[in-house]
Amino acid sequence: QVQLVESGGGLVQAGGSLRLSCAATGTIFGTMFKINAMGWYRQTPGKMYELIAVDSYANGTAYASSVEGRFTLTRDNAANTVDLQMNSLKPEDTAVYSCYADISGGPPVDDFRKDYWGQGTQVTVSS
Repeated sequence: QVQLVESGGGLVQAGGSLRLSCAATGTIFGTMFKINAMGWYRQTPGKMYELIAVDSYANGTAYASSVEGRFTLTRDNAANTVDLQMNSLKPEDTAVYSCYADISGGPPVDDFRKDYWGQGTQVTVSS
């Protein structure tokens, strides 16, 4: 089974920086998996999940307008990891951040495809 293991997050003052990391580990029915897209969502209390940044083979890297220019997504395809560098943080960036991956199985289960989520990590930005 595939798991997304997150690290990073924490408490920072406004204007500061944090880095989140996510690694996809495991197999799909014993086969090596393929990551079609990988990125980060966030959720604030009372709000829906917001897609922050995602990298996909089909569309490249995309960012939410609320973070563009401040956040940078870096994906390592060989290591199956994705990092989110967050600069110039604002109090409104406070949320639970969750790693996301759209993953397919390898032969002979390459028709298997599923979305996976990390456990979530808290980011708190104080004013």
